[in-house]
Amino acid sequence: MATGQLFSKTTQALFYNYKQLPIQRMLDFDFLCGRETPSVAGIINPGSEGFQKLFFGQEEIAIPVHSSIEAASAAHPTADVFINFASYRSAAASSMAALKQPTIKVVAIIAEGVPEADTKQLIAYARSNNKVVIGPATVGGIQAGAFKIGDTAGTIDNIISCKLYRPGSVGFVSKSGGMSNELYNTIARVTDGIYEGIAIGGDVFPGSTLSDHVLRFNNIPQVKMMVVLGELGGRDEYSLVEALKQGKINKPVVAWVSGTCATLFKSEVQFGHAGAKSGGEMESAQAKNQALRDAGAVVPTSYEAFEGAIKETFDKLAADGKITPVKEVTPPPIPEDLNTAIKSGKVRAPTHIISTISDDRGEEPCYAGIPMSSIVEQGFGVGDVISLLWFKRSLPRYCSRFIEICIMLCADHGPCVSGAHNTIVTARAGKDLVSSLVSGLLTIGPRFGGAIDDAARYFKDAYDRNLTPYEFVEGMKKKGIRVPGIGHRIKSADNRDKRVELLQRYARENFPSVKYMEYAVQVETYTLSKANNLVLNVDGAIGSLFLDLLAGSGMFTKQEIDEIVGIGYLNGLFVLARSIGLIGHTFDQKRLKQPLYRHPWEDVLYTK
Repeated sequence: MATGQLFSKTTQALFYNYKQLPIQRMLDFDFLCGRETPSVAGIINPGSEGFQKLFFGQEEIAIPVHSSIEAASAAHPTADVFINFASYRSAAASSMAALKQPTIKVVAIIAEGVPEADTKQLIAYARSNNKVVIGPATVGGIQAGAFKIGDTAGTIDNIISCKLYRPGSVGFVSKSGGMSNELYNTIARVTDGIYEGIAIGGDVFPGSTLSDHVLRFNNIPQVKMMVVLGELGGRDEYSLVEALKQGKINKPVVAWVSGTCATLFKSEVQFGHAGAKSGGEMESAQAKNQALRDAGAVVPTSYEAFEGAIKETFDKLAADGKITPVKEVTPPPIPEDLNTAIKSGKVRAPTHIISTISDDRGEEPCYAGIPMSSIVEQGFGVGDVISLLWFKRSLPRYCSRFIEICIMLCADHGPCVSGAHNTIVTARAGKDLVSSLVSGLLTIGPRFGGAIDDAARYFKDAYDRNLTPYEFVEGMKKKGIRVPGIGHRIKSADNRDKRVELLQRYARENFPSVKYMEYAVQVETYTLSKANNLVLNVDGAIGSLFLDLLAGSGMFTKQEIDEIVGIGYLNGLFVLARSIGLIGHTFDQKRLKQPLYRHPWEDVLYTK
């Protein structure tokens, strides 16, 4: 066991199992104390590497994250404290791994419930290698004005009120982390404050004992007196009694063992800690208090008198000139986190993103205000979800069914179309799913599947201006613009596109009005008089019918319809639908283990 000071203003730690709040509290304490370097050198998160962003005062810093204890110890050889926030299941193994690192001198184990056999092994290894274990079941420890472990001493407000931002003259050790906070406050009221405070933990076998730390404090010149808070159960306090009797401690010790109320109960009582259970007369709080008193410690008659005993002892040391008055300093203010300041109404900050279609802040996500559970319970389909997320309203079932039919009909059109071809080539080049999908999607445009919006836009404009099919088509011709939605490389008047016929039949049977579709059919009649393949294609059918859906449902204003067409909603249908087929082609090529594609020479015209 170490015989002197454990921590200093340059001490750095490795933090095991990332927890944002305790690390940030450590860094805020560093800033409060005027440290030049953060006390957390590195974070160990098994299986993860990179950086975690945290604040050191007003500066945002990146703390390295390592995947193993060994890697972190090698990367930060000056970090000699290991703060272990692992669960009780893995705390022993990770703590032992840390103790075996030559750079680690102190291991703090926060978890409670670590198996006693494992704890005994840790204690034996630490003692034989002159290392210190604090815990298990501990909140940690603190050296005022220098370094603290995790959540020790609680909030910044509590740390300031206890004057822990600068060193005092009192060494304090306790089994209880919760009572440590109480005593830090008590000691700050009646003395010049804490120099170092340790909570050894409440398990039956603590890694270090009350006497271990009192003996350390006795060797630290800045510590002028010690305060000890024990508890019933176990015999740890008797090692302190023996040290006092043997004259190993030459500084005043003020002690109290809590749990005197246990005698009021008729049967044995288990208090909060695993070790807080009297196993006989010697383990009672009364017996321990008397033994400490007989050995020379200052022991009050009750916990209520504990504060007075601490004050009296400190005042006597001060009167004897053994304590130099501490120079009070004003700690710097800790910058408040933006989220905290916003919640308290101290600041207002602009948002960076606006979202009107979904909200995931409650117990479950909502689409356009409708909870996910309602969507499932009411039997909504894909078309209904699209209507909520794209149009921000629940459309009639015939509308959502039409959307689903469009998706099914446009999902794929064979391996030869440009989008599928690109996806197949990319998949055969060994690329991943997303890359293969995107290579196909990027071909969607005015010449491949991207004409739905243009078809809707031009058909709507012509119909709304009462243009005859002749005026519309010839006017487009004069502008040098092909009529979107008209024409097909394979289909013709004699070989109609079955998809177009299915869509038209569904609309005539279910839509209140099909005026735009009928206008498109009239345009087709005129264009077929020019060429046999100038048929209404699936882009034109979807574009015109979507206009009928928007206008006939009565749920959209004219301005909203123009906006939907202008933004590109309708092309979104083709993108969504064709993604299904492109993903299928990707899987198909990979399942077939097809080799890299190379275009054949005979299919290329080489010319000058």
